[in-house]
Amino acid sequence: MSKYSPKIDLVFRKLFGNDENKDILLSLINGILDCHPRLTALTIKNPYNLAAYIGEKTSILDIKAQDEQGTWYDIEIQLGEQKSYGKRALYYLSKMYVDQLQESDGFPALRTTIGIHLIEFDYFPDERYCRHFLWKDADTNDFIDHLSYQHLYFIEMRKFHKEWSELASLLDRWIAFLNRAESLNENEVPLELQGEPEIVKAISKLDIMCFEEKEREIYDAELKVRLDALETLRTAREKGLEEGRVEGRVEGRVEGRVEGRVEGRVEGRVEGRMEERKDIARKLLHEELPVEVIA
Repeated sequence: MSKYSPKIDLVFRKLFGNDENKDILLSLINGILDCHPRLTALTIKNPYNLAAYIGEKTSILDIKAQDEQGTWYDIEIQLGEQKSYGKRALYYLSKMYVDQLQESDGFPALRTTIGIHLIEFDYFPDERYCRHFLWKDADTNDFIDHLSYQHLYFIEMRKFHKEWSELASLLDRWIAFLNRAESLNENEVPLELQGEPEIVKAISKLDIMCFEEKEREIYDAELKVRLDALETLRTAREKGLEEGRVEGRVEGRVEGRVEGRVEGRVEGRVEGRMEERKDIARKLLHEELPVEVIA
């Protein structure tokens, strides 16, 4: 079993942002983009090292890479829930797009930029765990090539609930790995993952991953943040459920009383009108009017 969770930023960066593991990162990107043919080469622009990682703690923590076609990628894993995360994602995507240009470059030098966000919280309302945003014509829904230079992908890992036998795509297998890595080991790789050598390699790398003292301190601190966030979410949900039960009981009682009063009034009015009509019919019968007229 793995000692470390790849969802912790330090482990994610050390596993996917290492030059010797760029085939692992390339496979993950291929799974997310679901492109054909698959990308075959990748350059990591900010390879992991401890000193750089510590220095980046005041800025966004991500992996920047570029493929053989010149497309730029910004890959981030985020555990803590942020209400304005969409704005943040747009900001860093735009920043990466703009930062490509040097003073001597013209606009034709700009390349496609793709932001990939693996998030450990529910940000969108439906149950899809993967979604892709890009520029399209709002009226015709047409995809315009010369406006297709910015893409955003969001992977909501908490919404992924597939069993091993249900894994249907490369992305399915990668998210299953990320969600269950701590229960995996290189000697017992599930059959459903064995067909992807990069995932098998990732399991093996996690099994033998070692930390320096400073890395261990950072990992413990980040793990604490993750566990605290999960406990906060669990508590909020339990509180919400309990409040929902109480509100439901109160609303039920109120609605029951209101409906009872309304139904009582309606029934009373209906019964009153029926009695009035019966009295009229009796009087008309005493006057020996034809039944058809009375009706």
